[in-house]
Parts: sequence; C-alpha cells; structure tokens
Amino acid sequence: MGLLFRIAGFTPFVGLLFLNAFVDLGHKIIVQNTVFKVFDGQVQIILTAIVNGLILLPFVLLFTPAGFISDRFQKPRVMRISAMFVVGLTLLITLCYYNGWFDVAFVITFLLAIQSAFFSPAKYGYIKEVAGNELLASANAVVQAVTIVAILAGTFFYSVLFEAQLDGLSWENESELLTLIAPIGWVLVACASVELLLAFRLTTPRTQTAAIRFDWQRYVKGSYLKSNLHAIHENRTIWLSIIGLAVFWAISQVLLASFPSHAKDHLGETSTVIVQGIMACAGLGIILGSLIAGRASRHYIETGLIPLGSLGIVIALLFIPFLESTWLLAGLFFMLGMFGGMLIVPLNALIQFNASDDRLG
Repeated sequence: MGLLFRIAGFTPFVGLLFLNAFVDLGHKIIVQNTVFKVFDGQVQIILTAIVNGLILLPFVLLFTPAGFISDRFQKPRVMRISAMFVVGLTLLITLCYYNGWFDVAFVITFLLAIQSAFFSPAKYGYIKEVAGNELLASANAVVQAVTIVAILAGTFFYSVLFEAQLDGLSWENESELLTLIAPIGWVLVACASVELLLAFRLTTPRTQTAAIRFDWQRYVKGSYLKSNLHAIHENRTIWLSIIGLAVFWAISQVLLASFPSHAKDHLGETSTVIVQGIMACAGLGIILGSLIAGRASRHYIETGLIPLGSLGIVIALLFIPFLESTWLLAGLFFMLGMFGGMLIVPLNALIQFNASDDRLG
C-alpha cells in the first residue's frame, strides 16, 4: 500500500475523503443525539429513520445526473465544487444551531446528502483514475478504511462535544438544546474549509468529456433510468456486486435507526457516547476487514472473501437482539463490521474493474 501514497494527489485525496465523511457525519450525529435526548420510543425510531432516509434519498433520486456529471467533467473538479457547497452548508447549519431552528437543521441533512450524492461517484471513479487497475483493490481498501475511520472518529468526537456542551444544563425542547450545543457548528465550518483546501490539491489524470450532454426530458420520463439499469444488468458481475452492497448498507441503516431506541428502552442506556460507541465498534471492524481484504487482494481481487464476509454478517446479526452486555454488543458490532469490510472492498473493486472508463460515474 506504500506505493499508493507515492502517487501524486493520492494523499490529499485520502485527507479529502476523511473530512468529507467527518463533516457529513458530524451534523447527522448532532441531529440524532438531539432526537435521542428529547424524544422516546416510537417517535425516536421514526425520527431517526427519517434522518437516515433524508441521507439516502438523494442517492436514489440523483444517481443518473450525479453519474453523468462525474463522467462528463473532471472528477477533481466535481469534488472541488462539492467541497464549496459543504462550506456554505456548514455556515447555514451553524446559523440554525444558534437560532434553535431544529426543523431547518433537520432538513439540511437532505442538502448535505445531495452534495454527497454528487461527490460519491466522482470519488469512486477517481480511485481507478489515480490508482489504475493494478492497485485498484488496495486503493479501495485504503479509501474504505479512511472513510470508516472518519465515521468512527466523528461518532466519538461529536458525541463527546455534544455531551460536554450539555453538562450540568437543562432544556425544555429540541430548540433549546440546539442553542446549547451551537458552538459545535464552528468545528464543522473549520473542517469543511480544510476539506476545500485539500480538494484544490488533487491531480487531474483525465480531461473532461465534451461530447456527452444531459437530456432533462429523458431524465424526467425515466428513459435514463431504464438505460442505466439495462447497462448495469448487462454485466452480471456489476449487477450482483451492486445488489450485495445494497443489502449490506440496508442492514446497516436498519441497525443505525433501531439500535439507539433498543439500547435506551431495553438496556437502560441513556448516554449518547456509549450508544454511539457501541455502533462505532462496527467502524473499527470495517477498518480491519478492509485492510484484510486489501492485503488479500494485493495483485488481484480476492472474490473468496465475499461469501465469507456474508456468512459472518449473518452470524453477527443472529445474536445482537439477545445480548444485554455492553461489552458483548460492542464485540458483536466489531465482528459485524469486520466481515462487512471483507465483503464491500472486493465488491467495490469488482464494479470499478468491470466498468468502462467512460461509465465509471
């Protein structure tokens, strides 16, 4: 993997990915922790599910224009523009915190997700451009590990800041709580600003494509959707890899939405640091699993890890509802993440390897 960091532009790319995930997650953690502190039971589950839904919906609605823009323009340029939007959104988020505008802050998770929906195909397409086929699996392992480190670090960092801002204070509703933690918004702004600086240090391996144009009428009518799904389905490897990734992340979203309420109602745990910490152990596991997959795929894509990872995920999920020990649950989430990392790294690499360069987005 040392060869990767000798490639011009790869190190700032890794830093950019870290901060992009770190900032996106930061606001989501603030909103989720506010929901956790103020609401209980079914309302808490529904609101948490809505937050996750707002984050995922743009990826479904915008995958055609996002993929088009990634293929049409230089991917570093797309990531730079996305980073500019992040700076603007974090300033708006900070304004919402200070004014106690919980509903607006809640909706801004959707705007951050729109930015991510355009950033993501450019990010994954850039991996192949900058690393090439030979280092593709190793580069995916690094990207996956760094992204999860960002999620893990952000989960703890923002939860600790959140609890520290509320220490010894009381509040009547979500708006009052939001004003108490408002200074955290400036942390988001600072991280977003550094992300923008790193975006301008990316190299540009490929020139933009001037020939293709986006037809909004075809998009509205669903013609692009049919065409893209047909193109995806034509390549069985890409199609099955997408199905595998979709199932893993769907399971992850269900756990993120339901586990905090489970911990509060059945385990009696009210600390956001502990609840988020247990779930963050899955992030630690994904780091290890990604590194295992990267090492096993140094010169080729080790597809044997896919069934092994799937089996491990099933076993971990079977035991989660029955455990009451915090430490055992943390260990089980770690196991879930480790096998998840072993699953998603080769699946991502297979998609990039089998996609033509002009269809990477």
